[in-house]
Amino acid sequence: MRLPSAPRAAPRALPRRLRRLRLLVVGCGDVGMRLLEQLAPKLRDAIGVLTVTRQPGQQAAARALGARAIAADLDDRRSLRRLAAFANRMVDLAPPPATGRDDPRSARLIAACGAALRRRRRIGPPARWVYISTTGVYGDCAGAAFDETRPVAPASERAIRRVAAERRMRALSARGAARVSILRAPGIYALDRLPVDRLRRATPALVDADDVYTNHIHGDDLALAAWLALFRGRPGRVYHAVDDSDLKMGAYFDKVADALGLPRPPRLPRDAVAAQVSPAMLSFMSESRRLANRRLKRELRCRLRWPTVDATLADAAAVSPEP
Repeated sequence: MRLPSAPRAAPRALPRRLRRLRLLVVGCGDVGMRLLEQLAPKLRDAIGVLTVTRQPGQQAAARALGARAIAADLDDRRSLRRLAAFANRMVDLAPPPATGRDDPRSARLIAACGAALRRRRRIGPPARWVYISTTGVYGDCAGAAFDETRPVAPASERAIRRVAAERRMRALSARGAARVSILRAPGIYALDRLPVDRLRRATPALVDADDVYTNHIHGDDLALAAWLALFRGRPGRVYHAVDDSDLKMGAYFDKVADALGLPRPPRLPRDAVAAQVSPAMLSFMSESRRLANRRLKRELRCRLRWPTVDATLADAAAVSPEP
């Protein structure tokens, strides 16, 4: 697959007051690695980066880009002690646990960094953190278009856990311990994160009358937004990290299929689809919403490299899928 040109990196030059900046990336998976790739030219000279991931392959990849990597476990409080030295700037990409209605991982992370945050607050401005959440916190909105002022209404335990983490992070910001900005991200995609397997399996999509509006963000643009929020995000502020696409889910699958030369998925009524997909997938196919991204553009001044799904798929149009 032919990859697009490199995404626009973070600001070209760091001002003197930000040199030797330390950055902590927690849950350094795909998006975290994209952030490191964008920052790679600066890592050795200006930024000390510590990444947290339990995957040996990702640890090696992070080190190859000039970062340090450790295998701290957010489910083990003792393993988090080493993170405190990097608590001044943090991007938290770690998901909550797979079960329950709370996110104890965010509580452990805050507790592990608590002393460092208090120390930082006494000698200068508070630390800046960015927490990556999900647009799923809104639940089903019946296709409504809205901004960040809409109240959350999580419909699944997965979303309830995210709301719990958000509230914990916003409370941290409200008491002045850190300036925490929250990015609510939708379905993350890229040329190597397209629903190719789903299309090859001919998993059905909903007929238009039953279909739902979905939101999207390219992985590179989410990484860029996280970096910008570290410097431009307001404390306790929520930002929709979504692109400009206005698509129903089935239309998205059709566009990907057309770009890659694959058959479009069959369209079935909701009852028929429910019998063929997992309950988790069905929950995604039951929530319809369209999120505005004005704050992302105006406050973070984030210029999306991939403003729409079409912009990304234009680079995939000449790609033939593997047999």
